[in-house]
Amino acid sequence: MSRQASITAYLLLVIAIFLMAGPILWMVTTSFKPAAEITTAPYEFLPEQWRPENYREAIATLSLGRCLTNSLVLCVGSVLGTLTSCSLVAYGFARLRWPGRDLVFGIVIATMLLPWQATMIPRFLLIRELGLYNSLAALIVPTFFGDAFYIFLFRQFFRNIPQELIDAAHADGCGEWTILWRIVLPLSMPAVATVALLQFVAAWNDYGGPLLYLSDPQKFPLAYGLEQFVSSHSSETNLLMAAALLFTLPIVALFLLTQRTFLRGIATTGLKDS
Repeated sequence: MSRQASITAYLLLVIAIFLMAGPILWMVTTSFKPAAEITTAPYEFLPEQWRPENYREAIATLSLGRCLTNSLVLCVGSVLGTLTSCSLVAYGFARLRWPGRDLVFGIVIATMLLPWQATMIPRFLLIRELGLYNSLAALIVPTFFGDAFYIFLFRQFFRNIPQELIDAAHADGCGEWTILWRIVLPLSMPAVATVALLQFVAAWNDYGGPLLYLSDPQKFPLAYGLEQFVSSHSSETNLLMAAALLFTLPIVALFLLTQRTFLRGIATTGLKDS
């Protein structure tokens, strides 16, 4: 690549970074501005007077402690349910031979085509009949019944494990349960981390589920609590930006801590077709 082409590529990269990072940086600086300054100088990037009290007010108004606790319970429970159910089902599809396996797997994958709105009412009626309405269990329990996308990810990763290891374990008298928990899952930690991170983010950002299954404000997670905060403080931009940043920071920190394992899991999933 010539010098001119390299310079052009770097300039385009800088422009792209600015376009993607600009709104986030604006959110950060606006969260420190006084309300009056946003009105009088809306195009000033940096605040003339830094006001960290915006975060204290946002935390107090948002009831951050309660909402954060609910979100953590929801996320951890959802991750445990997803990892347990999807790994078990995926192992059955990847390593066990039984009549109709490929047909059933195709049907499971086909469920990914169903929009959430199509199953919303039947799921709500089932949750209500089970007595789980208005509880976090209504959002956690369904994850113990598997998810087609995560089952697919696990299955593709499990198929990359050498068959010789499985045969050696069978020769030593290990059952399928022991092989899954002692051999397959430890060798599939990138896939486990990938699924855990994706499900954690999905549960953290979930707004439709709490809106459908919860009615008690004391049980609202952060996503729904933030929406209520926006509705009652729509004119206070500085507080809105502070609350939005508080909601975003945990996910950004989690991704930065796990990005190497996450990217490895995505890159190595599905390398083997047979």
